[in-house]
Amino acid sequence: MSRARRRDTQPEMLIRREAHRRGLRYRVDTPLPGLPRRRADMVFSGCRVAVFVDGCFWHSCPDHTTIPRANREWWVHKLDVNRARDRETDTHLESLGWTVLRFWEHEDPKLAVDRLECVVRRRQDRSDDPVARP
Repeated sequence: MSRARRRDTQPEMLIRREAHRRGLRYRVDTPLPGLPRRRADMVFSGCRVAVFVDGCFWHSCPDHTTIPRANREWWVHKLDVNRARDRETDTHLESLGWTVLRFWEHEDPKLAVDRLECVVRRRQDRSDDPVARP
């Protein structure tokens, strides 16, 4: 596990490059408000959008999840805790008015950035309007 990359994975880099190419500016591997030791892969702090690029193994993708045979009970528990932490993070950020976007590592980066760009541009337009601010 110590060799697993925490940031700058290939799927994350593909999404970041495409977002940057489209003129979206963001922070990378940023701590989240009110959540110690949790970080988002990409953060658009001005419009409060947090983006996570989840690995199929570590976050139990419904299409590609596998559980190792060796030490199976430990892995089942570990992956369940990871999923629960993801839900807790989403709930906490949404309660603070953030939009949380999660993409699987196998998703097409261009389609992921299409969704991301739509959300960010819409939130940016709203944040420019002083009446619409939360």
